Amino acid sequence: MKHLKTINQIIAIILVLFLISCSGSGNKTKQANTATSVQEKSEPVKINPEAQMLLKYLEETGDYVNSRNFPSLIKASSVNEELAGNIKIIDLRNSGAFSKGHIKGAVNIDFSQIPNYFTNVIKPFEFNKIVMVCYDGQISSYATSLLRLMGYGNVYALRWGMSSWNKEFAKDSWFYNVSSKYEDKLELTENERAVSADLPLMNTGKLTGAEIMAERFKILFAAGSSDIFITADEIFEQPQNYYTINYDRKDKYDSGHIPGAVRYKPNGTLGIISEMETIPADKNVIVYCGTGHNSGFATAYLRLFCYNAKTLIYGNNAFMHDKMVTDKTKLSWLPFTDAEVGDFPYVKN
Repeated sequence: MKHLKTINQIIAIILVLFLISCSGSGNKTKQANTATSVQEKSEPVKINPEAQMLLKYLEETGDYVNSRNFPSLIKASSVNEELAGNIKIIDLRNSGAFSKGHIKGAVNIDFSQIPNYFTNVIKPFEFNKIVMVCYDGQISSYATSLLRLMGYGNVYALRWGMSSWNKEFAKDSWFYNVSSKYEDKLELTENERAVSADLPLMNTGKLTGAEIMAERFKILFAAGSSDIFITADEIFEQPQNYYTINYDRKDKYDSGHIPGAVRYKPNGTLGIISEMETIPADKNVIVYCGTGHNSGFATAYLRLFCYNAKTLIYGNNAFMHDKMVTDKTKLSWLPFTDAEVGDFPYVKN
């Protein structure tokens, strides 16, 4: 019996040691997994001071890019109805194009001179509306975006530009540039966004958001408009050279997009730090939409923050026009057709 009691004691000790061993091992495993999880969690991105100040300033002054007024476009029919009223038309085309025909009462101002014109020549807020006009609505969309961000809340871009005013202007602009050239090159794959990183450095040296905004506003207009566009040919020839942003609804993106394009949500990207962090500061960024209007507004905002961004001129109309016409009702596309062209009078000088 004594021998049996000793054996039982030994067994009991072994069981206790086994249980302790298992318990300790489990805790170590759990601790190890927790440590691994912590290590894999990415560090939060630190946004540079000037970008932070500008973001805060724009948010405090109305967060225009996430408001119902963005983008600020106006139809030719509405402008024609208001011509006798308190409205100012600013034509951004070159002097030759302006002389061949323009809206009655319009003034011809060079793009680079817009800040001076608004500051020293007119009193902008004396007008109910100021309408920016160009060939096709692309330059005026970009300019209007910057002016709105600067605080000029009565500025609009003429949708489709002078092409919507009269067929005489449309034939050498929108009608000449719509194309279905790359419909067979569209991609259906959903592409991932880039890894989050800091926003571009502006290095203005200014100390407040308002001062940074004013400085960038001045710089962007002084730079002119020749470098804000890219063509469909350039993108489709080497799509890997760009970080391409599809700035449209998901169903439109899913129906076919530029190879490599990443979708960003309209009214859910600009001014939102977590979204903007995924737009690379060190790459050529292309923004496109159905018509080039919305992307023109978005491109202005990104360039304000020093992204090397460009807008695809004419948008989807430049490479999949026939598809847009076919799926117009299904996907609410805006293909440029005769229906967009008015028959409004113009003057020459």
